[in-house]
Amino acid sequence: MLGGACYAVVWLLLCAVVTVRSDASDHKYKLGDPVPLYANKVGPFHNPSETYRYFDLPFCSPADVKEKKEALGEVLNGDRLVSAPYKLDFLQDRDSEVVCKQKLTKDDVSKFRSAVSKDYYFQMYYDDLPLWGFLGKVDKEGKSDPSEFKYHLFKHLHFEIFYNKDRVIEINARADPSALVDVTEDKEVDVEYMYSVKWKETETPFEKRMEKYSQSSSQPRHLEIHWFSIINSCVTVLLLTGFLATILMRVLKNDFVKYAHDEEAVDDQEETGWKYIHGDVFRYPKYKSLFAACLGSGSQLFTLTVFIFLLALVGVFYPYNRGALFTALVVIYALTSGIAGYMAASFYGQLEGKNWVRNLLLTGSLFCGPLFLAFCFLNTVAIAYSATAALPFGTIVVIFLIWALVTSPLLVLGGIAGKNSKAEFQAPCRTTKYPREIPSLPWYRGTLPQMAMAGFLPFSAIYIELYYIFASVWGHRIYTIYSILFIVFIILLIVTAFITVALTYFQLAAEDHEWWWRSFLCGGSTGLFIYGYCLYYFYARSDMSGFMQTSFFFGYMACVCYGFFLMLGTVGFRAALFFVRHIYRSIKCE
Repeated sequence: MLGGACYAVVWLLLCAVVTVRSDASDHKYKLGDPVPLYANKVGPFHNPSETYRYFDLPFCSPADVKEKKEALGEVLNGDRLVSAPYKLDFLQDRDSEVVCKQKLTKDDVSKFRSAVSKDYYFQMYYDDLPLWGFLGKVDKEGKSDPSEFKYHLFKHLHFEIFYNKDRVIEINARADPSALVDVTEDKEVDVEYMYSVKWKETETPFEKRMEKYSQSSSQPRHLEIHWFSIINSCVTVLLLTGFLATILMRVLKNDFVKYAHDEEAVDDQEETGWKYIHGDVFRYPKYKSLFAACLGSGSQLFTLTVFIFLLALVGVFYPYNRGALFTALVVIYALTSGIAGYMAASFYGQLEGKNWVRNLLLTGSLFCGPLFLAFCFLNTVAIAYSATAALPFGTIVVIFLIWALVTSPLLVLGGIAGKNSKAEFQAPCRTTKYPREIPSLPWYRGTLPQMAMAGFLPFSAIYIELYYIFASVWGHRIYTIYSILFIVFIILLIVTAFITVALTYFQLAAEDHEWWWRSFLCGGSTGLFIYGYCLYYFYARSDMSGFMQTSFFFGYMACVCYGFFLMLGTVGFRAALFFVRHIYRSIKCE
């Protein structure tokens, strides 16, 4: 049943992605045919989350403004497409065509001046091809005092469109630098908006028309930087992990020889090291319901990430396939909730837990709860700003129905399957009735110092690639080299598993048997380092500003890093559990 649900992910996702198309489904046109042109949004160039509807600015709008029906992913992406005031009919050149004439009031002039001062840009879609342009320019004329700057609004837009036979291949938009409207002072201004169109033929095939938008990330220079980061990460990781592996294997070998020798010698010799705590190492952790819920949620997020990578590698997330990624996240997360329920309930049963209903409720709310609270706050901020990031009521209802009709039932079904699996916890050693006292340890063997050491090595393997991801998600760069990102992800998993295993061994060797939560926290600590990188990126590498952009960046990145914490914590614990079982099976424990 769960396998069938996971198998349905790709089919449902592809159906959802198909909805992200233009009105002209075949993209073929004849001479004079109208080609769909939609105005999407405007906003400050350096604040990608702070976007507004195109006609929120006082542009003269056509009498019959039509809103394009959008898919779920497009709405989540902040797209709000409406019919644009320009007519770009197929193969029809236009020279200085008048869009409309408008008298700007003082209030209109003030709005445009504020937009120009903040580097507002507009975005449109022409036959599903994106185009951008700035609304105006600031003429500083070598003056340093902002009160002396001149603010100009562009009033003439020139479109250059390339075609191949009966299909549109490329479109560029540029403003006429000589056609300006002075909006420096608060006074009424008459504006005559104009545009021109020039069609040019090209040999580029229709199938390759989107490659233009991914060229920046696939140029030799950028590929060289990416591969250099991969090689640098691999060399660093191999050296450090190889060094630790050599030490760990040598120490383990000596331990096995020592314990084998002790078994052949007198039995009354006092045991020391990790064998000494064999009666406590498999003692169930505190808060086992929460622990099982963390493993269930982490397993679901790991599965979600793997599915996203598979879809990315097969080319589903090509540049400007509007909302495809958000659609994938919502659909796959809903359909994989059964995995969370199964893993949590199954492990909770292995830990001899009884209240499996409470465990399921905790599993379902462990990640969704903080995400819901963050969404409520950030959506309220977006509504206060009248930004397109504010989700319409209908979209919120759709998401609620997906959660109520798909996510929750699959979570319960997975929990029932996990509860009835009757799996037993495989412990090579019997647990004693009373726990041994943990000896006093130096400060650097505490939980926080261990988390800092555990998170630094995996983070050092991925931090170079993080910049490109952040510049794509929170900027205007396009990231398409998913193969490199997948390699980085594999490195992250390997290093996380290994460093957690090494720290778990050192903890057991110090006769500290409370390794369950420690291994999970150490594995997930990379998420804390990523959030620390968020602080660095926001203040040192970006030009983002304003309360809305700041709250969106840190709010949603907190949710993403929390997801990484759960996912990598699960990976770390599973690796540590495998290691601990292996070493205690290799010795004779009575």
